[in-house]
Amino acid sequence: MRTMKLGNSTLEVPVVAVGCMRINSLEKNEAETFVQTALEEGANFFDHADIYGGGACEEIFAEAIHMNAEVRESIILQSKCGIRKGMFDFSKEHILDSVDGILKRLNTEYLDVLLLHRPDALVEPEEVAEAFDTLESSGKVRHFGVSNQKPLQIQLLQKYVKQPLVANQLQLSITNANMISNGINVNMENDSAIDRDGSVLDFCRLNDITIQPWSPFQYGFFEGVFLGNEKFPELNQKIDEIAAKYGVSNTTIAIAWLLRHPAKMQPVIGTMNVDRLKDCCKASEVHLTREEWYSIYRAAGNILP
Repeated sequence: MRTMKLGNSTLEVPVVAVGCMRINSLEKNEAETFVQTALEEGANFFDHADIYGGGACEEIFAEAIHMNAEVRESIILQSKCGIRKGMFDFSKEHILDSVDGILKRLNTEYLDVLLLHRPDALVEPEEVAEAFDTLESSGKVRHFGVSNQKPLQIQLLQKYVKQPLVANQLQLSITNANMISNGINVNMENDSAIDRDGSVLDFCRLNDITIQPWSPFQYGFFEGVFLGNEKFPELNQKIDEIAAKYGVSNTTIAIAWLLRHPAKMQPVIGTMNVDRLKDCCKASEVHLTREEWYSIYRAAGNILP
């Protein structure tokens, strides 16, 4: 597996992250096989959140990987906090309590990365800064980032938070590519020209923040996958054509499309199928040409001005 630096940190990570949101759908032996396969593929970066399975996903993962000191040093753990029932909460108390719960469930003494999950309208950045300082000085968290935040929200946090924000987890796929499209359709009077995120793609590149695309196979907001979907005949025909050229699956090409972007993104894959996991990992070895990248982009219905 090819690796990269996460943001402007010294943390070396695989270019594909393994999302564990659905690991609670697996039986114990299946979870063990899945985690072991990921490690064999060099995909040792595991993404969690305290809300996944109501916390059960972190417990299942720790059990599946047989967490101990030796195992812990061989993997990279990221988790997220800030979502509560009916609200978002970036208060100092909630962040600290959440991390303690995460560490207990993962059976570890520290997280490599903690992300704030969804923007909190009532955020007091001074409290976030205090929480981050406490977590860093105690050794409970080594790196920090955000999820689903736009540039001004990040800048507001960064005004008070002294730690670099190394990652921003954002929804992005071939069919959900507005953050790319609005940068192409500059000064145009069409829907693709609408800047819905404050030019977050360029902002993250300028500030050395790694974008972690989530739902890389989804269209809409969890409406389904576009691969093999009759709603996207032209896109699937083009992906299949390019997949045949490289001797890989359509899954591999969908991830390779994201990895081809010079922003050096780290897609978070959510599959619990070991064969699809392997196909996702193969994407680190495929470098699409400029022509192939744009042909996939256009086949998804995206326009060039």
